[in-house]
Amino acid sequence: MCAIAGQILPAGYKAEKLREIYEDMYGTMTRRGPDQNGFFIEENAALIHARLAVVDPENGLQPMELRLGDKHFILIYNGELYNTYELKKELSELGHKFVTRSDTEVLIHAYAEWGEDCTLRLNGIFAFAVWEKHSGRLFLARDRMGVKPLFYAVRDGSLLFASEIKTLLAHPLIAPEIDRNGLMQIMLLGPGRVPGDGVFKGIKEILPGEQGVFDAKSSVFRKKIYWQLKDREFSDTFEQTVEKVRFLVLDSIERQLVSDVPVCTFLSGGLDSSLISAVADRYFTKKGERLKTVSVAYKDNEKYFHATKFQPNSDEQFIKIMNDSLNAENTLVLIDTPELVSALYEAVDARDLPGMADVDSSLLLFCKEIKKIATVALSGECADEIFGGYPWYRDKTIREREGFPWAQSTSWRAGFFRPEFLEGSDPVKYVDLYYRKTVDEAEIISGTDKTEARMKQMMCLNVKWFMQTLLDRKDRMSMYSSLEVRVPFCDHRIAEYLYTVPWEFKDHKGCEKGLLREAMKGILPEEVLWRKKSPYPKTHNPSYMRAVSEELKKVIADPESSLLKLVKKEALEELMVSESSVPWYGQLMNSPQTIAYFLQLNYWLSKYKVRLV
Repeated sequence: MCAIAGQILPAGYKAEKLREIYEDMYGTMTRRGPDQNGFFIEENAALIHARLAVVDPENGLQPMELRLGDKHFILIYNGELYNTYELKKELSELGHKFVTRSDTEVLIHAYAEWGEDCTLRLNGIFAFAVWEKHSGRLFLARDRMGVKPLFYAVRDGSLLFASEIKTLLAHPLIAPEIDRNGLMQIMLLGPGRVPGDGVFKGIKEILPGEQGVFDAKSSVFRKKIYWQLKDREFSDTFEQTVEKVRFLVLDSIERQLVSDVPVCTFLSGGLDSSLISAVADRYFTKKGERLKTVSVAYKDNEKYFHATKFQPNSDEQFIKIMNDSLNAENTLVLIDTPELVSALYEAVDARDLPGMADVDSSLLLFCKEIKKIATVALSGECADEIFGGYPWYRDKTIREREGFPWAQSTSWRAGFFRPEFLEGSDPVKYVDLYYRKTVDEAEIISGTDKTEARMKQMMCLNVKWFMQTLLDRKDRMSMYSSLEVRVPFCDHRIAEYLYTVPWEFKDHKGCEKGLLREAMKGILPEEVLWRKKSPYPKTHNPSYMRAVSEELKKVIADPESSLLKLVKKEALEELMVSESSVPWYGQLMNSPQTIAYFLQLNYWLSKYKVRLV
């Protein structure tokens, strides 16, 4: 993986005069790409690249240039193509010549051959930019599912873009300002955010499945959606569906194991990571190699863990079952409270926004340790969104309730605001506007019954909102340590097919992700295959609640704290003494994590010198 950034100025401007600024922007990108840097600064275009070499490390250097006749293309790219072989074969038959094994070279030739339509042929995770020097146009595109980030801003007739918000903020044209909309996102939707919005004023994001062209002559940026979930008549039998799901999942995992640098897998003992690990183990064993798996645990969790509806059992026994069934070498990363609290702030540096509290910071610490073992890791995100694994898919009461099912707490959240910030605003209407917009965008063919229609709406809500928060988390926490994490369940072919599969099939045997479990029979031990879903592990140690509370007391005691300019002191004091029954977000963000979220918010406001406008 890599980081990309750049600026296209109006025709006649000289990018070379801004080289110092571009050097500053590059300085924010080195964690994502420590292996090689590259600049293309010429006339009114600047393209910046920081590379993490994964395939063909010796070649594939960027920016990559291609001249075909009177056409001159320059590409910078963050991602991986999983159908490189097929594309290269097709392009070779069309007369294209290749001198490297890199997918970067295949991508630039694909763009030269098919232009904007090249995105329809790509299977992978990507965000890339192509400068057409001959036409004075910049092409930007992002992968269908939104695995790789791509932010942009239009200022003074120029287009700025970058993999991360911090890189845009390094340019003097972009100020760390948030307006009322950004503030409402942080307090009412966070750690989620509005699709296409970067929270900071004027910073936008290319949507998943979106591409755009910026014309330097007119300073016009034209965007379009090239992919979205489409409904269609479904005619497969259950047996055919099982067979197709098995093929798609196995094919996706095996495609994503290709690498010229060490690969490992996350292993929690849950269904999704265990499936990936089992398939990877078989793949490496056939090659005469040994897979490495990595698991995470928290100090004294076995002492303090208590089963809940959302977290019915702990991971340790299932990790052991998997270790006994695999040929792999497992590493256990143990995290303790002090480092978990300390990393809350580093996690904000990685995400550029307040995030999922210790769910973020634990992953950041985990990824730091994984990087010592491998440069590429495979993880199980996105199966729950696509196969219907979350409780809010299965609980009829929650499912039929209006609003985002993972954040049924708008009124409670609004109660933290200082009154002046809510003047003239209706928090419930604000949140409902985005919920309703997403539900209305769900494509549902006529004649669909009420239950099926609702399940398609739920999948759209999850893919466009909750999954994006998790993908943000996975990308930023991993790339902060120059670790590339691939997510095989996020293959667009799987999402396309599962969107059309009836809920009755997905709910096979009345079990969450029952269809996936049925399709993967024979690959996992039965105890793991049918293990009840348990979310990403978090600490249950009461020392964590005490530690974050002590941190928040320090914030409250300082009258100059940035947080107190936005949030009521008495609401924060109440938070520390009353266990709320309503999670702040998702299944994991209860009172300790809500306190940690406010710690992150305070740090973010101060560190990023955020101005409210």
